[in-house]
Amino acid sequence: MKYLLVVAHPDDEVLGAGASMWKWSHGGDEVNVAIMCTEAKARAFRPSDAELEDDTDAATNFIGVSKKYEATFPNIEMNTVPHLKLVQFIESAIRESEPDIIITHHPADTNNDHLQTSMACQEAIRLFQRQPSVKPVKEFWYMEVPSCSEWAINDAMNLFRPNCYVEVGMEGVEAKCKALAMYRGVMRPYPHPRSNEYIEGLAAMRGSQWGCKYAEAFQVVLRRY
Repeated sequence: MKYLLVVAHPDDEVLGAGASMWKWSHGGDEVNVAIMCTEAKARAFRPSDAELEDDTDAATNFIGVSKKYEATFPNIEMNTVPHLKLVQFIESAIRESEPDIIITHHPADTNNDHLQTSMACQEAIRLFQRQPSVKPVKEFWYMEVPSCSEWAINDAMNLFRPNCYVEVGMEGVEAKCKALAMYRGVMRPYPHPRSNEYIEGLAAMRGSQWGCKYAEAFQVVLRRY
């Protein structure tokens, strides 16, 4: 199986699906990541852009990512970029990586870059309909990103409702926390949602919902076989 994670920022891929990515890559599946914004200017504990790139390489290599596709859209200003440019970047990653499953942000996340990424991804997954030479995507998933998905403030939109659970075990949770620690300035003390305690607790809760020993939850919104 080939997976493509389409995320707004470096670290979103690990926050949303790091344990699953680690499981898939170590089980022989191919995992690739497309990152929309690779600059660091709006981060609370701002590393330099070069430091962020080093952190991204370390974390994604540890998780088992085969290839990264990186754009330089403006951080927390992606709403100022023409929608078509966002779509075209994602389409280029789809053409090259030929994924079976694409995973991205839920559109009701509080972070506006997550919304813009999700909307562009929704358009890009239909590339095969416009270009028959492109491999069709089999499934399209939303993931949950701690500190962005659980706030659920915008109740005018349908909120994240998981219907797919990937059992990752404590080993997967530990790998996720280790990868997140490679991003300097991302993790926070408990009870912040980006703390080790919260990450482990969320995985325990999601696993218990479906009888798993720790899990990451996803919302499958399209399936084509």
